[in-house]
Amino acid sequence: MRHRKYPFIVGFLIIPVVLYVVLVIWPYLQTFGYSLTDWSGVSQTMHFVGLQNYTKLFGDSVFLAALEHNMLLLIVLPIATILLALFFAFMLNVGGRGGTGGVQGVRGAAFYKVVFFFPQVLSVAILSVLFQAVYRTDDGGLLNGVLVKLGLEDANHPLQWLSDPNLTLWCIVGVLIWSGVGFYLVLFSAAMQNIPKDIYEAALLDGAKRTQTFLKITLPLLWETVQTAWVYLAIAAMDAFALVSTMTPGAYYGGGPNNHSEVMATYLMRNFITFGKAGYACAMGVVIFFITMILSVVSLRLTRRERIEF
Repeated sequence: MRHRKYPFIVGFLIIPVVLYVVLVIWPYLQTFGYSLTDWSGVSQTMHFVGLQNYTKLFGDSVFLAALEHNMLLLIVLPIATILLALFFAFMLNVGGRGGTGGVQGVRGAAFYKVVFFFPQVLSVAILSVLFQAVYRTDDGGLLNGVLVKLGLEDANHPLQWLSDPNLTLWCIVGVLIWSGVGFYLVLFSAAMQNIPKDIYEAALLDGAKRTQTFLKITLPLLWETVQTAWVYLAIAAMDAFALVSTMTPGAYYGGGPNNHSEVMATYLMRNFITFGKAGYACAMGVVIFFITMILSVVSLRLTRRERIEF
């Protein structure tokens, strides 16, 4: 009987495994192979160039600038998004403190969860159009209009949010944080629902403050969820292609002004489609793959803790 179960298991697994190999593993292997050639992406002819594409990458000032921007996103995006999501989730679940009904969230918590989650139902295209209006470079834009009304900005010299080299990338960071907080708030809220309320009530009876409750109870018990969120946000920080390509100025796939908002994904697409340097673009893809994989493994290692049972 034991041996009969193996054909049954193999029968269920064979098709998904074959599809995964053909649709996921094989394209990765092809990318590794193309990165060692001078393939143009159109011609069927290509020549083996070894590691030449990789050596050129690390002498390419635009690629290095894009790598620097991705590293900035990698630092700012996970930290800001997780901290905000944790704060709001804590307030919406246990921030109302103890009452006649026990520990509960602030009043109207269910409504706030819907409001915070709303950006998740918007596509990237809608987000781009929405924030292009927010960042308009005249007083008709939401931000400039508010600043002009408050007297913090001259109406004749409004801020050039998406055209200023010092502001463009931070505008993108702001959109990514705004659109991501709601999802991780719901994720952390779901995890908090599994924490027994008795633990919070005991802490309150002992005179614990909000900060102590958060640091001593909520954060340790949510650590595995925070760890998962960190990995997902790190992967998002290594991409950011859609927003950068649609929101920032630039002739092809954004990245402007003058490459000040360039990320590796936009530079990869520009080389692949516009410049006809498919082999060079594949080398960038391989570098992005290994950086993302290494960062994920390192993050999981550094943030690993013993599991807390409750």
